[in-house]
Amino acid sequence: MHTCCTKACENDKNNNRGGLTLKTTRLRRHAGKLALVAAALLSTQAMAAEQGPSLLQNKCMGCHIPEGNDTYSRISHQRKTPEGWLMSIARMQVMHGLQISDDDRRTLVKYLADKQGLAPSETDGVRYAMERRLNTVEHFDTQLSETCGRCHSGARVALQRRPAKEWEHLVHFHLGQWPSLEYQAQARDRDWLPIALQQVVPDLAKRFPMDSAAWDEWQKAKPKADVLPGKWAFSGHMLAKGDVRGVMSVTAGEGDTFKVEVKGAYADGTPFNGSGSAILYNGYEWRGNVKVGDANLRQVFAALDGEMKGRMFEADHDERGLDFSAVKEGKAQLLAVQPAFIKAGGESEITLVGSGLTGKPELGAGVEVTEVLEQTPTLVRVKARAASDARPGLREVAVGALKGVNLAVYDKVDEVKVVPAFSIARIGENGASVPKVQGRFEAEAWGKDANGQPLRIGYLPASWKVEPFNERAVEDEDVKFAGQMQADGVFVPGGAGPNPERKMMTNNAGNLKVIATLADGGQTGEGHMIVTVQRWNNPPLP
Repeated sequence: MHTCCTKACENDKNNNRGGLTLKTTRLRRHAGKLALVAAALLSTQAMAAEQGPSLLQNKCMGCHIPEGNDTYSRISHQRKTPEGWLMSIARMQVMHGLQISDDDRRTLVKYLADKQGLAPSETDGVRYAMERRLNTVEHFDTQLSETCGRCHSGARVALQRRPAKEWEHLVHFHLGQWPSLEYQAQARDRDWLPIALQQVVPDLAKRFPMDSAAWDEWQKAKPKADVLPGKWAFSGHMLAKGDVRGVMSVTAGEGDTFKVEVKGAYADGTPFNGSGSAILYNGYEWRGNVKVGDANLRQVFAALDGEMKGRMFEADHDERGLDFSAVKEGKAQLLAVQPAFIKAGGESEITLVGSGLTGKPELGAGVEVTEVLEQTPTLVRVKARAASDARPGLREVAVGALKGVNLAVYDKVDEVKVVPAFSIARIGENGASVPKVQGRFEAEAWGKDANGQPLRIGYLPASWKVEPFNERAVEDEDVKFAGQMQADGVFVPGGAGPNPERKMMTNNAGNLKVIATLADGGQTGEGHMIVTVQRWNNPPLP
């Protein structure tokens, strides 16, 4: 998550660190260990040496005062996601010397996330932080953005619940831990502490309260983990790679854990096969670790009502990830159409993905299914032809009685948008301990429907290049040094460290335009990418 002032980035390009500076979480130097403990959520071992209540007593009671009924000061007055509880325990280790084994930490995270988690509705709109969608540009209100969001994501705040007194404690903790906070930008020009205590705290307590009807209702309705084993038809899309589909098999283990096997393929035929494990928190928060080919992929899903939705991403490269949606066998549902567009007068091979797919496939008015190439309960692959006079717009796709997904019929492309419109890549490697963070892009085509309204067509093949974003980028030769754009829309940043060939031996940072040119038609679109320096701490919630 980020907001970026381009001018500030440019002015900082030649600072004493020699690179672009964007907003990062301000932690003590050794707090980068948080990036290492994130894997604690993904272990196949759910049962540790001690149970949750015993761990609270043995590991936490030395500092947190018992309040009766297995409750403790501070701890029992917060609700968080699994990642949030992991970060809290890690902070106790880093800052206060807590000694706890990995197994015990896993058990404690599980216990607290189950007992004091968030209802599904309380994570709506901010799941991108857990899913590591780090190119999300947040749009919180000014007060929250300036008070909290200038150092870390606003989503980190929105993914926890506290009473007013606990929010007040959090303000005091921040000021005590980072005394220079009041002297930083967006703080030194105002009476920061009274504003934080008298305005921000009451607002946070109202918006993100400890007690809520949603949490009470979820506690009563929370499903058991035994509803999850079985086969799940899934579909997804990875930027710069394409659509993917297949079946995920889930087998029950002990203590809300599962064995996972995926069998599928990308639209270009590349296999998507692998196996791993997963654990369920709080009745719906699915966290998995699956090895697909040579890549270790993490799964962050919400598992609700026979569906899973979220993201899979590489453990060491969370920018390399795919949107994921799945439906469980036994729940008849049409999940996706791949690709989700066809040009008037054109022919295409189209795949329908879902569960319980029986009956005749239909693609809507003006689109004829000329041949059924393959049909199974989870996949229907057809050849389709759109009439030359087919009216542009969305068509409701059906397989028998199942509906719920749309196919876009278009006659021409009016606009091309680069996705993401704004992104951050990071230099790395070159002898440094931090890997490069790539930029990954696709060209999203838009047209107009028969009523002249905007019509999203989908991702179309394009060629790619980068150009200087402004005159300063031209002067600094950012295109030469910042990295290389590949033919598939993947930008690979330059190496880390000072570069003797650059002015003032600065880093291989850059401020770039990302330009897509459609292969069919030549229309262009433009995005913006900042290539900046490494991030040394990478917590589970940014």
